Amino acid sequence: MDPNFVQHVAAQTGLDPDQAEARAVAGGSIASAWRLSDATKRLFIKGLPGESEAILDAERDGLARLAAAGCIRTPAVIAWGHLDEVAWLAFEWCDMRRPDEACFARLGHQLCEQHRRVGERFGLSRDNYIGSTPQRNTPTRDWSDFFFHHRLAFQLDRLHRRTGGFGARTRERLENAWRRQVEGYRPEPSLLHGDLWNGNTAMLADGTPLVFDPAVHYGDRECDLAMADLFGGFSQAFFDTYRGAWPLEAGWEERRRYYQLYHLLNHANLFGGHYIGICRKLIDDLGKA
Repeated sequence: MDPNFVQHVAAQTGLDPDQAEARAVAGGSIASAWRLSDATKRLFIKGLPGESEAILDAERDGLARLAAAGCIRTPAVIAWGHLDEVAWLAFEWCDMRRPDEACFARLGHQLCEQHRRVGERFGLSRDNYIGSTPQRNTPTRDWSDFFFHHRLAFQLDRLHRRTGGFGARTRERLENAWRRQVEGYRPEPSLLHGDLWNGNTAMLADGTPLVFDPAVHYGDRECDLAMADLFGGFSQAFFDTYRGAWPLEAGWEERRRYYQLYHLLNHANLFGGHYIGICRKLIDDLGKA
């Protein structure tokens, strides 16, 4: 990290600029990340090019919404800003480790409580991001409309522009299958993390669950569970505790496939490769169901 940048961030976050040191750490596939420290304090810093500042602002906003709900621990945001065309976001430093069984069980209970925080409509008062992909959150009263138009169709259109293989016929078949699947289903607009895969969860030293890097909005609570199940890494205790506290409605196994498709489409848009074939096969399978 440039020394001028180190001193700037240190001054903005209450560290001693003359003693501050920065060391690169793992921070995900999108942002650069550092541990910034002086003799008495450590912080976690994320940085992106200035033109991507909106991604960090959306992350800050999402964490604030989850913290306000008071159900699951999130890293505290200390400060944010930009210098020399680099945007940055500073968090408290958290000593994170992989969750154990007890932590996963606590997370399942806490997520259930968070999902009981409901809104008036699906979506959010602002758009944000899922990874680095824009996520449209136009408030909508009907879940079927919201999820198809602002999640599946939005990603399909982006993928079609990229590959040319997901056009109007694919869109129509998927919409018809989705509408049939959720006919009569009326979920509440629950407060969602929005990107709850195992890489966005951790455990603190005292066993407290921690979540971060959200894509917050109000939606069907099953969406968070579907994402948690997509790439693995969550203990069965997480799912058992959640469903024991708040059982899912009939048909959740089939709805889960659509909710996972959203994230797979996003991965296809971000990374291409085998994700495109996975999406094509899943869409074909859903159309036959």
